[in-house]
Amino acid sequence: MIRPTLLATSLLLALLAGCDTVPTRAVATPAPSAPAEAVTPAAPTGPAANDNLNAVVWMQTSVEFRLLAGQAFRGALMQLDRALKSPGWDALPKEDRANIAAGLPPAVIVDVDETVLDNTPYQARLVRDDKGFDDFTWNAWIQERAARPVPGALEFARAAAARGITIYYISNRTADQGPATVDNLRKDGFPIKDDSQFLGLGTVVDGCEADGSEKNCRRQLVGRTHRVLMQFGDQLGDFVTIVANTPQGREQAVRPYLGWVGERWFVLPNPTYGSWEQALFNNAWSTPAAERRAAKLGALRY
Repeated sequence: MIRPTLLATSLLLALLAGCDTVPTRAVATPAPSAPAEAVTPAAPTGPAANDNLNAVVWMQTSVEFRLLAGQAFRGALMQLDRALKSPGWDALPKEDRANIAAGLPPAVIVDVDETVLDNTPYQARLVRDDKGFDDFTWNAWIQERAARPVPGALEFARAAAARGITIYYISNRTADQGPATVDNLRKDGFPIKDDSQFLGLGTVVDGCEADGSEKNCRRQLVGRTHRVLMQFGDQLGDFVTIVANTPQGREQAVRPYLGWVGERWFVLPNPTYGSWEQALFNNAWSTPAAERRAAKLGALRY
C-alpha cells in the first residue's frame, strides 16, 4: 500500500514597513513600457514516438506476457496424453491431410519465431535505432544464435520428446538459415535429433507448390509420415492457409477450426509484427510508411 505524502503548506506573511511622508512635489509617472513579445514555446526535442515501443517492451518486461505464453504451453501439456491415446486425433487442417493419420507416429508442429524462440532483442534494436525490418539485419541476428526460449516452450518440447513425439520446426526463416537456427535451438536445449526437423522457407516438397511463404506444403510433408497432435504459432498462417490476407479472409480461414483452439492449436501472443498488420494496408509494404500508418489508424474503432 502506498502511504499518502504529507504536503507541506507555506504561508506568506506580509511585513508592513512604516509609511513615508507623502512628498509635496509632483512625481512624474513613468510611461508604460511596450508589451513584451509573446514567446513561442520551443518544440520538444528528441526522437519521435516509435509505434512498436509498447509492444516490444510489453513482451520483454511484463509478467502478463510470460503468463500468457506459459499458459498456452501448459494447457497443451494437459491435452497431450489425451491426444496420444486418441487414434483419430489430428491437428492438420483437412486440406493439408491427404492420407490417413491413424497409426502414424506422433508429431507436433511448432513455428520458431515468437513461438519457441524470442527475437524481441532484434525488435528492440529496431526501436532504439528507429529502423524497420530488413533482411540484412535480420540475418545478422539469426547468425548470432542468441534468441532465448519463449516462456513455457522448452518445458513443453522436452515433455513431448520424452513421450516419443517428434517436434517439427516449420519456420519462414529461409532454408539456408537452418544451420544457425538449429544451432540456436539446440543451444537452448530444444530436442532435435535430426536437422530435417527444421523446415525453412524454400523447402522443396514433391507434388506441392506453396504460394509465397505459406506453410501448407511443409505441413503436408510432416503429415505424410506423422500424425500431427498439435500445432503452435503466433500467426494464423502457422496453422492454416490464408487464401485472402484481408481481415475478412483471415476470419474465414480460421472459422472451421475454432473448436481446435486451446485443444489442438495453441496461439502465442505477438503484437510486434505479423500478417495481421499487412492485411490492413492491402499487403503492400511498398506503400509509404505514413500511408501504412494512416491505414492502421483508420482500422481503429472509436
